[in-house]
Amino acid sequence: MSFSGKLKFSSRAFLSNCRLFVNKYHKPIFTRVIRSGYHCCSFPLKQNFYGFPVKFHNLFHSQVKAMGALSSLDPSSFSQPDLAVMKHVSLVLNVDFEKKVLDGTAVINFEILQDIGELILDVRNLTIEKIELEDGTPLKYKVDDEVPNFGSKLTITLSKPATTGDKLKIRIKYITAPTASALQWLEPSQTSGKKYPYLFSQCQPIHARSILPCQDTPAVKFTYDAEVTAPEEFTVLMSALRGEAKNNKTSFRQPVPIPAYLLALAVGVLEYRTLGPRSLVWSEKEEIERSAWEFAETEKYLQAAEKLCGKYEWSQYDLLVLPPSFPYGGMENPCLTFVTPTLLAGDRSQADVIVHEIMHSWTGNLVTNRNFEHFWLNEGFTVFLERKVAASLIADTEEARRSRDFHSLLGLQELNETVKEELGVTNQLTKLVVDLKAVHPDDAFSTVPYEKGSLFLRYLEDLVGGPEVFDDFLRSYLNNFQKKSLDTDQFKAYLLNYFKDNEILKTVDWNAWLYTSGMPPVIPNYDRSMTKAVTTLLSTINNDSVTLNYNDVKSFTPHQIINLLQALIDQSPLSIERLRSLGEEYKIDSSKNTEIVYRWLRLCIRSRDLTKLNDAFDFVNRQGRMKYVRPIYRDLYAWEDVRERAIENFLKNEPYMMHVSAYTLRKDLHLNE
Repeated sequence: MSFSGKLKFSSRAFLSNCRLFVNKYHKPIFTRVIRSGYHCCSFPLKQNFYGFPVKFHNLFHSQVKAMGALSSLDPSSFSQPDLAVMKHVSLVLNVDFEKKVLDGTAVINFEILQDIGELILDVRNLTIEKIELEDGTPLKYKVDDEVPNFGSKLTITLSKPATTGDKLKIRIKYITAPTASALQWLEPSQTSGKKYPYLFSQCQPIHARSILPCQDTPAVKFTYDAEVTAPEEFTVLMSALRGEAKNNKTSFRQPVPIPAYLLALAVGVLEYRTLGPRSLVWSEKEEIERSAWEFAETEKYLQAAEKLCGKYEWSQYDLLVLPPSFPYGGMENPCLTFVTPTLLAGDRSQADVIVHEIMHSWTGNLVTNRNFEHFWLNEGFTVFLERKVAASLIADTEEARRSRDFHSLLGLQELNETVKEELGVTNQLTKLVVDLKAVHPDDAFSTVPYEKGSLFLRYLEDLVGGPEVFDDFLRSYLNNFQKKSLDTDQFKAYLLNYFKDNEILKTVDWNAWLYTSGMPPVIPNYDRSMTKAVTTLLSTINNDSVTLNYNDVKSFTPHQIINLLQALIDQSPLSIERLRSLGEEYKIDSSKNTEIVYRWLRLCIRSRDLTKLNDAFDFVNRQGRMKYVRPIYRDLYAWEDVRERAIENFLKNEPYMMHVSAYTLRKDLHLNE
């Protein structure tokens, strides 16, 4: 996923939302068990399906069972995949735009790993109509009370005990809720065409449970097929290979195992253009030509990625340009990356987002974090690879090296703001490996796993001898863990074994990097030649006696302008007069590049320029990309004179936002306290 925004953690909101957990989840025994990486059970096991040894903590298990807690394998899931694991799902769904629901059936294939009498799945606001075996034998089931933000535990009682090695097929007929957290149902007025409604999903991190009953944990990977019925005018797309579309029904198959968060669905009146031999771009007709031009080099990016990482395993790589309310820059759904229309800059300057999503085809989709406490294994690796691949597209070796380091410095700027200004240097969410007991993974999203994770990998690369040495390790790592899920301890063990003859790795302070809050303990010696001009100009801007002129920035790339604006955000606000002069002379106030517009509006808010307030509201109302919307709302909240207007604007537009956007913005605006 392309980063969505940052979080200012509110302990009051956290305690309010999670009061069911606080007293018991903070017991020392829980912390010890989770940190050890072992699984808990009330009867002897030889080995679980991850291949880890199992320790026995009967006391802990009884405490968890008594309070109906989430799984010891994943603090965000109720499921118990160490006992029975999903292997395949067959979906038959009907899209009902009038009722704003999906209704249908899910046939789930399970592999039984231990003798059991029941199955446990994750659900959220699903209406279960019936559950039965493949032969039609009805099964009893129970849906527990909802745990706020996490959904409910679905317990299915088997008609007879299942034993190790058995295969089971369970058929569940159900209907989603109109408020399903993974789905956004758009009215025609919210689309470009203004004539037809639109539906799209966002399942990461733990919203798949609002679309289907499942083991909603990235530790579990399954294949799937689907048949989706929608009105005749509509195109149906999924995170799978698209089959026949006939009689309002479209078929799909995903032969590569995926975690539940990569299940994706979009239904709209769409067109497509061919980008290359394995890529199409889809969008409403109003954006299709711009989209085809903006993403025309997709095949070049795929080939560069394969050169570094190995064969692309997903066969098809399509792009879907969604309506503006999509909350992320991009989402790496297999075979069909979702992207925001804010990438349509007209100059291909935001191609790094596409490269980022392509790299997820290896890191995240093929090799996956075991749960979202280890999210850096998805995003840190992806940012690291994104910058390597983007640099490899530059013919001049020295220029490529400088460009890679420059983009790393841009990331370091954002990381610095996140850690020091937004989260705070002592916040546990600034660790690479975080503790998500009773914390929703949406609350933990920030630049930290992206940029701190990427920086850690760059540190390791430099330490072991540079790209010439580290690239071979990367390919070995990806090959060894493909189609698997892992945690940080497994990554560390594999790295140390691969470089077992390299004594320098003994100098790595693993605790400081992985489990300590704040900024990284070491900052690599990046080449700063591309930032020198920006640093020099910053001194000029801060000297009010010097007249600003367009020639100051005439040779700057869009990313150097971004670097300049971010540096201005990080310092004390400019006077309104100086800022207006900068915007006019440097042609920043007329830019169409959303990365520039976003930072420009933040500067105007910080300088308390009331004349730009409506522009800021228009910007956050036009699109829902949280990377932009959340910092702007936080800046507006900090401006006491306009705080109530900002809250009023949010409340007016909240009904048109996707769940994750409204949920996180409510926290930013302190509306849940």
